[in-house]
Amino acid sequence: MLLSALLTSVGINLALCLVFLTLYSVFKKQPSNLGVYSPRLLAAKGASEESNGFNFERLLPTVGWVRTAWQPSEDEFLSLTSLDAVVFMRIFIFSLRVFGFAGIVGVLVLLPINFLGDQLNRDLDISDLPSTSLDSFSISNVNAGSKWLWVHFCAAYIVTGVVCYLLYYEYSYISSKRIAHFYSSKPQPHQFTVVVRSVPVSSGSSCSETVESFFTENYPSTYLSHSVVHRTNKLQGLTSEAGKLYRKLMRLRSETNTQQRLRREGCWGLCGRKVDALDYYGKKLDDLEDNVRMEQTSVAGKDVAAAFVSFKSRLAAAVAFHIQQGENPIEWVTERAPEPQDVHWPFFSASFMKRWISKLVVVVAYTALTVLFLIPVVVVQGLTNLNQLETWFPFLTSILDLTVVSAVITGYLPSLILQMFMSFVPPVMIMLSSLEGYISFSQIQKSACSKMLGFTIWNLFLANTLSGTLLYGFEIFLEPKKIPGILADAVPAQASFFIAYVVTSGWTSLLSSELFRLTRLILSIIKRPFSGKDDEFEAPPFPYHSAIPKVLFFGLLGLTYFFLAPLILPFLVVYCCLGYIIFRNQFLNVYEPKYETGGRFWPTVHNSTIFSLVLMHIIAIGMFGLKELPLAATLTIPLPILTLLFNEYCRKRFLPIFQDYPAECLIKKDREDEKDPTIFAFYEKLTTAYRDPALMPMQHPRSTDGHSSPLLQSVV
Repeated sequence: MLLSALLTSVGINLALCLVFLTLYSVFKKQPSNLGVYSPRLLAAKGASEESNGFNFERLLPTVGWVRTAWQPSEDEFLSLTSLDAVVFMRIFIFSLRVFGFAGIVGVLVLLPINFLGDQLNRDLDISDLPSTSLDSFSISNVNAGSKWLWVHFCAAYIVTGVVCYLLYYEYSYISSKRIAHFYSSKPQPHQFTVVVRSVPVSSGSSCSETVESFFTENYPSTYLSHSVVHRTNKLQGLTSEAGKLYRKLMRLRSETNTQQRLRREGCWGLCGRKVDALDYYGKKLDDLEDNVRMEQTSVAGKDVAAAFVSFKSRLAAAVAFHIQQGENPIEWVTERAPEPQDVHWPFFSASFMKRWISKLVVVVAYTALTVLFLIPVVVVQGLTNLNQLETWFPFLTSILDLTVVSAVITGYLPSLILQMFMSFVPPVMIMLSSLEGYISFSQIQKSACSKMLGFTIWNLFLANTLSGTLLYGFEIFLEPKKIPGILADAVPAQASFFIAYVVTSGWTSLLSSELFRLTRLILSIIKRPFSGKDDEFEAPPFPYHSAIPKVLFFGLLGLTYFFLAPLILPFLVVYCCLGYIIFRNQFLNVYEPKYETGGRFWPTVHNSTIFSLVLMHIIAIGMFGLKELPLAATLTIPLPILTLLFNEYCRKRFLPIFQDYPAECLIKKDREDEKDPTIFAFYEKLTTAYRDPALMPMQHPRSTDGHSSPLLQSVV
C-alpha cells in the first residue's frame, strides 16, 4: 500500500469521525432521543422528558459531554457504575501508557532508522512522499546485517521491561481494588450461596427433601436454606412478554389525549381495525397472565436435580464450594453462585453427560466457524493487492488504474468489509457460550470473550498475515522451527492493512456504533410512528464479550508492530484516547450494570498481553535471522523465557485473588456480620433470593377484574 492510500483512508475516516461527533452532540440534546443516548436516565425516571418547544441551542454542536465524562474521579465513577466498569477503563489507561512509551521509542527512534534504510532499493525523494510504499517505514527497509538493527534489539528489551512493569502495577492495583470493594460491600446473597448440581435423588423422595437432608446432616450449624430449580423455559418467555405489555400499558395510561391511544391491531399498527390501545393491551395482558398462572401450576413438580444452597456465613459457603461433597465426583457438584439477577435460569442440564456433550458440540461449532471465516479473510486480502484483484476481475483494469479508486479500494474498503463480517460474530459467540451450561450471564460473557479473543487473533491476525501463501499453514505444523522466520516474513507485509484497520474499525466504528449508536437510532426512528414513543426504557448491559477482545486485539497489534512498523502507534494512541472518553460517557449514560464480578476478567487482559509480548519476541527472533544478524536472534531467545517466568510469578501472586476471596477476608467480614443487627433480616431475604422470577406471584394489577392472586403461591 502506498502512503497516499493510507492518507486517503485516514482522510475518509477522519471526516466520518467529525460527522458522527457533530451529529451526536446535536442528537443527544433532543428529548426524543433520550432512550437512545441516555437510557440509564430514562430507566431511573421511568418516563421520557417532554420537549418544552423549539430551542435553537439544541441544534448547535457542543463538546460539553466530553467534560462531563472526564470530570468524575475513579472513586466517583465506581460509585456510579461498577468495579467491572472501572477495570474496563483501566485497560485503556494501561494501553495509553504502553503505546505512549512505545510510540516515543518507535516514532522518534525506530521510524527514522527504518525510513533511512535502502534494503528496498529505492531512491529517497521527499517531494514524492505520498507515492512512497508504507514498507519503506518498516523494518523491512533496513539493510541486512546493518548495525542499526541492534537499536531494534535494545528497543525490544526495553519495551518488554516497561510493559511487564506496567502489567505488574495494574495487576496489583486491581487486586487491591477488588479486596477493598469486597470489604466495603454489604452482605450479598451470592457470597453465602453455592449451586449444587447433579443431586442424586432416590426413588420416593423429592429433590428438595434430598438436598435438605444432605446439608442438614453434613452442615448442621451453618446450613440455612435452599431453593430447588425448576424447568421454566416456556414460563420465562410468558412472564417476559407480560412484563413488556404491562410497561406499555403504564405508558399508555400516562397519555391524556385519547386520540394518541388509537392503534390498528394489525402488524406494527399498519393494518386492521382501529382500537383503543389501553383496552386492547389490557385484555391481552389479562389473557397472558392467566396462561402464566396455569403454566406456574404445571411446572410445580418439574424440578431439576439442582438447587441453590445458602449458608449462615461466607466461610461455610466457600468450604462447601471447594470441598468435594460426595464420594462420586460427578454427584453433588458445587459451583460458586452468581448474583440473583445474574442467574441464567435456562442453564441446567439433566445430567453431567449432557453438559459434557454440549461443550463438545460447541467446540466443534466454534472450530467450523473459525475455518469458514477464512473465506472473507481471503477476499479482503485480495482487495489489498491490486495485481491479484485485476487477475480475478480483468474487466476492472481500466477503473483500477485510476489513482483515487485504487487508493480507496486498497486503503479503506478491505478493513470496512472485514469489520462488517466481524459484526456478526459476537452474537454467535454468546449463543455458543450459552449452550455450554454456564449458570450466569457473567460466565457466558466471560466465555464468549475468550472465544472472541481467540477468534479475532486467529482470523484477523494470523490468517490475514499468512493468507498470502496457504502453504505457510502446513509448514508451521510440519516444521515448528520455521515459525519465527515465516512470521517475520509475513507479518511486516500486512502492516499497512492493520494501520487502515485501526483507523476504520477503531476510530470510525467506535464513534458510529458505540457513541452515535447508529443502529439503535435508526430502529428508534422507525418505531416512533407506530408506537408513539420510544418504548425501550430498560438500559442495556455492557457488551464485555465484544468490547474487551477488540481492545486487546489492538494491544496485540501495537506490541507486535512497535518495532516492525512503528507508524501504527500514533493511530493506536488516538484510538485509546477516543475509547477512554467515549466509554466513560457510555457507562455513565447508556449502560446499566446487570451484575458485578469484581473485575474478574482482568486475568484475561493480562494473559493476552503476555501472549502479545511472546509473539513479538518470536517475530523478532525470526526477523533478526532474516536480516542476517544471528547474534541478535540468539540473544533475543531469553526474552520470551523471562516473560513467561514473569507471567508465572503473577499467576501465583495475583490470580488466586481473582478466583476466590481469601479466608482472611471472609472471616473478617463474617465477624463484622456478627455485630450487625440487620444480619437476621438479611438471612430472611436470603431464603427467597434465589427463587426463579418466573415462579414468583404476578405483580401486575389486572385491568378488568382486579384479581391478582396467583394460582401458584410459592415453589420451593
